Amino acid sequence: MTKEGQFLWRAPRDVAKRANITKYSAWLKSRHGLDMTEYQDLWDWSVKEPETFWQTIWDYFDIQATGKIDAVRTDDPMPDTRWFTGTLLNYAEHVLRHETTGDPARTVIKHSSEIRALSEMSWGELGTQVRRLATNLREMGIEPGDRVAAYVPNIAEAVVAMLATTAVGAVWSSAAPEFGAQTVIDRFSQIAPKLIFGVNGYRYGGKNFDRSAQFQDIVAALPSLENVIMLDYLPDTDGKPIFNCPVTSWADAVSGDAIAPEAFQYERVGSDHPLWILFSSGTTGLPKPIVHGHHGIVVEHYKSAAFHFDIKENDCLYFYSTTGWMVWNTLMWGPLMNAQVVLYDGHPAYPDATLLFSLADKTGATVFGTNPTFTQIVRQQGYVPEDHFAFDRLQSVLLVGSPATPEAFDWVYKNVKDNVWVTSQSGGTEFCSGLLAGTPTLPVQAGVIQAAALGVDVCAFGDNGNVVTGEIGELVLRQPMPSMPLFFWGDEDNIRYKSSYFEDYPGIWKHGDRVKFNDDGSCFVYGRSDATLNRFGVRIGSAEIYRTVDTFPEIADSLIVCIEDKSGGFYMPLFVEMVPGKVLDETLIAEIRSRLRKERSPRHVPDEIIATPAVPITLTGKKMEVPVRKLLMGAAVEDVVSKGAMKDPDIIDWYAKFAKNRQTTPQTDT
Repeated sequence: MTKEGQFLWRAPRDVAKRANITKYSAWLKSRHGLDMTEYQDLWDWSVKEPETFWQTIWDYFDIQATGKIDAVRTDDPMPDTRWFTGTLLNYAEHVLRHETTGDPARTVIKHSSEIRALSEMSWGELGTQVRRLATNLREMGIEPGDRVAAYVPNIAEAVVAMLATTAVGAVWSSAAPEFGAQTVIDRFSQIAPKLIFGVNGYRYGGKNFDRSAQFQDIVAALPSLENVIMLDYLPDTDGKPIFNCPVTSWADAVSGDAIAPEAFQYERVGSDHPLWILFSSGTTGLPKPIVHGHHGIVVEHYKSAAFHFDIKENDCLYFYSTTGWMVWNTLMWGPLMNAQVVLYDGHPAYPDATLLFSLADKTGATVFGTNPTFTQIVRQQGYVPEDHFAFDRLQSVLLVGSPATPEAFDWVYKNVKDNVWVTSQSGGTEFCSGLLAGTPTLPVQAGVIQAAALGVDVCAFGDNGNVVTGEIGELVLRQPMPSMPLFFWGDEDNIRYKSSYFEDYPGIWKHGDRVKFNDDGSCFVYGRSDATLNRFGVRIGSAEIYRTVDTFPEIADSLIVCIEDKSGGFYMPLFVEMVPGKVLDETLIAEIRSRLRKERSPRHVPDEIIATPAVPITLTGKKMEVPVRKLLMGAAVEDVVSKGAMKDPDIIDWYAKFAKNRQTTPQTDT
């Protein structure tokens, strides 16, 4: 087993010298006389002098705005802080400004799906379609502040629609078509969209999914809609939805005379104007409608794309995502940096586990992002990507979406490419960016997140609300950052917003993750704090158990929870999803227990190990530990989970039945 914190790689001197953050440090020295070559020194300065730091981001990336800055950061406390007040800017204008800085025929988007072959879109094609669609949206009556929704997959049309919507100052919000109708209605009914984009279906895992009826139900449930723009994406469907408002085909929506870049007027807006609305993937209640602004997203995304993803001009960003995950919104980090982006719509491992790696190789991806769970699937299949692909341009591999184990890091170096920057980063939908990030100028250590992101004042709080280092605590944010939510849509007086993040520590953002910071600024994330295993008063991170269980080739996935019995005892079951053809027998159970006891501690050994048909996960790939825990404590399914937010809605019924049939008995310390 790879040792946690084990040194794995350091960027050669020439690579570190070319890094964006190295060039930024040199600019700071020449422009401001600030001599900081070490990352930790740069981070310390960025949180001690936040106004100066964010002003340099504004200047360094040449933010295009109208007006004069009144305040880089207002004195209002979180969550009321506003940034770069007095100025007007537009997000889409920054994404598209590189259209005219080079040959418009050069590629900006590479896209494919299970329906479409790999194709390319040029800067000129993207800009032309965005300007035509934006102009037509204005003619349809879309005005600044109007909400525009989308029920579309991760295809080029989705990018065009998002950029056109934000170009006119309207507010974008999207849901992936695999979402059930009620799940989408729960989201969009909260924001009353005036127009919606939709598709008739999609293909996933080689199967066609006609969504005509679902889309019809969604439109019917949204009385605020005045227009529908429809794309017949899935060929040969029988469904012909009937809508109660005018319908425009996609082809007509992007038609019209070509509009030169200089002839188009972007709607520049103020620092409190909504850009888009992202929804939390919460398992209970209505999802939180999280509103971001143009100003905060523009400066935060430039900073993260440049310094924490190290995307450079002509690079290629490839991250598997759907339109229902905040990662989709960050795909524009490629175009922001005058680089390319890869879009893919389909199953990540269909027809087999080579798919994502094959696409990374074909598209010449330089930055490849994936979920650690996917690498675990590939590892279990014994597949070695470097045996099949050259990855000539690949420079970095990002492991995000869940804590990455030391073995995941080591596997990339041994099976993908041995001279790349492997980084695990952690953030959230709330910021549409990262809190804990990386930089190519620091060494790569197995399982370790390299540092806190620049300008992000995070630390770990102990049980008494004191800052702790070297021990696990609550991840908190002590100062505002630009891409924090402006507000939750419809949340009067920020009541829901404040109760979600500021209830435990007034004036301090509690993120909900368990984290440990090291003396050098690096850190480990141990999972969600509401899923922490409280074992006889001792807190255990579920990630510690998953790390050991993930090494068993017979096990496809697992889920661990812990509840306190009414008698005062504890019950900690481990559910394991077996690889097809494998069986959970007494020998394997004994081996799991032995390994957990030896590699972790006696407290990490579960009370029971149960084979399950599948591990329940959300549509964004999160294990549903909290709902399962609540079921075991006697709650009803309808009170703990929204089935529409699940990839396999029916599997939760298996856990509900297990909970009902379980005989609760006091447990003794293992």
